[in-house]
Amino acid sequence: MISLTDKAADKVKEILTKEDKQDHALRIGVKGGGCSGFSYTMNLDKIFSESDQVFEEKGIKIVIDAKSFIYLTGMKVDYVENLSGSGFAFSNPNATRTCGCGHSFQA
Repeated sequence: MISLTDKAADKVKEILTKEDKQDHALRIGVKGGGCSGFSYTMNLDKIFSESDQVFEEKGIKIVIDAKSFIYLTGMKVDYVENLSGSGFAFSNPNATRTCGCGHSFQA
């Protein structure tokens, strides 16, 4: 499972409403690349495969493909706003190393 902070959940709900995609889920995954080996992906999706892990957190449907699930189990997603910008932040207990930007990791 993945958990969302209240700020992250509110931001996802805001995006779903703004883009008129309330029938979509938040798809979170990983792909090869980034400065540490893997980078996080997030998008809105309404097409799922049988191997996807689907669950709900704070009223938001979350979908993770089977390959990404092993790297993301237990991860916490937050939304931060500070002087250097705003965006989603990932706290992943499976990461053995992360980059300075916090958007890529090694497991």
